[in-house]
Amino acid sequence: MSLLDIILLAIALAMDCFAISIVSGVIMRRLVWRLVLQMSILFGLFQALMPFIGWFGTNCFSEYLEAVDHWIAFGLLAFLGIRMIKESFGPEEEMHFTPDRFRTQLVLAIATSIDALAVGISFACIGYNSIYILLTPLFIIGIVSFIFGVAGNMLGVRFGRAIARRLHPEFVGGVILILIGVKILLSHINI
Repeated sequence: MSLLDIILLAIALAMDCFAISIVSGVIMRRLVWRLVLQMSILFGLFQALMPFIGWFGTNCFSEYLEAVDHWIAFGLLAFLGIRMIKESFGPEEEMHFTPDRFRTQLVLAIATSIDALAVGISFACIGYNSIYILLTPLFIIGIVSFIFGVAGNMLGVRFGRAIARRLHPEFVGGVILILIGVKILLSHINI
């Protein structure tokens, strides 16, 4: 793969992180750098880690992971999305979905990066036979996801106030999470 191919791949993988970061910014309504950096680091870390796991596991159990990775991602995102939608109808003081919780950020990072396992499998199939050759794509994927995470949070906070006045951010965020999960699921199912 050329450097341009790797950058385009990294951007494609970072789109889910970007969308969820925008939603998180809308929900948080203010820029808290510790939380933005924490979430973005988790996104970058898992977006880089999952291709490594896919690459590493290709010889051992790739067909098992490839058969269920999209169901796992869909399940996690649908669970979080349904929970957000349900909580959006309750009193605001009872809302439990908050992107500032580490556990929530971790689940989002894992869910949005599961489809990157397939990228790691494809790396193994196209000749990335050494960890040293793989480091550059993994680094680029991680950095791009980190940057998109920061940018998404900033955009969500910046434009979130206007959105929050018209729409309930938790409801919109839940719908977006479910749609991302459905997109991941449909992209792996032959219809």
